[in-house]
Amino acid sequence: MELQQTILKDCFILKPHIFEDERGFFSETYNKQTFKEATSLNIDFVQDNQSVSTYGVLRGLHFQRGPMAQSKLVRVVKGKVLDIIVDIRKDSETFGKHISVILDDVEQKQLFVPRGFAHGFITLSETSVFAYKCDNFYDKTSEGGIIYNDATLALDWHLPKEDLIISEKDKQLPAFKEAIL
Repeated sequence: MELQQTILKDCFILKPHIFEDERGFFSETYNKQTFKEATSLNIDFVQDNQSVSTYGVLRGLHFQRGPMAQSKLVRVVKGKVLDIIVDIRKDSETFGKHISVILDDVEQKQLFVPRGFAHGFITLSETSVFAYKCDNFYDKTSEGGIIYNDATLALDWHLPKEDLIISEKDKQLPAFKEAIL
C-alpha cells in the first residue's frame, strides 16, 4: 500500500497494490495491520456502507458529532467521484480547510477521513458505487451537515449547478458557520 499524507492532519490518500493479469486484477483493499503500520493509527472499523449514484448526484457534506463521530475509509468500487472533506475540528491548525480528491475504479485510491471532518462526494461518471468503512456506528441523533454551496468554504464540485442532483434534506443543511457552533 502506498500512503500519501494530505495537507489535513491525519488525513491520508492510500493506494493499494494491484496485481493484474489476463484474468483481471486482485487488490487487498484493507488490512488492519498494514494500515496501522502505514499510518500509526489503530482504527477499529465496525460498519461498512455502500451507495449507488448516477451522474451529478451530490451527497453531503455530512458528519457525526461528539462521541458518535466517525473515521471513514472511502473508495469507489465502480465509476468516478469527486470526494471533498472539510476539517471541522475547532482546535485543529487546518480548521475550515478542505481537500478534494478524485476517486475512481481505475487508480483505486482510497481516502482516510479522520473523526472531526465533514464529508461529501459527487458522481462524475454515469454511475458510481461508493463504499466506506466506519469506525463508529451511525447515530441519527448525532448527525450534522453543511450546505454544499457554502460561501465561506467556496467548494468546487466540478459540475455546473444545473447538473447537480441533491436530496431535499441536503438542500436544507446549514452554512458552515451555523453548523459548527
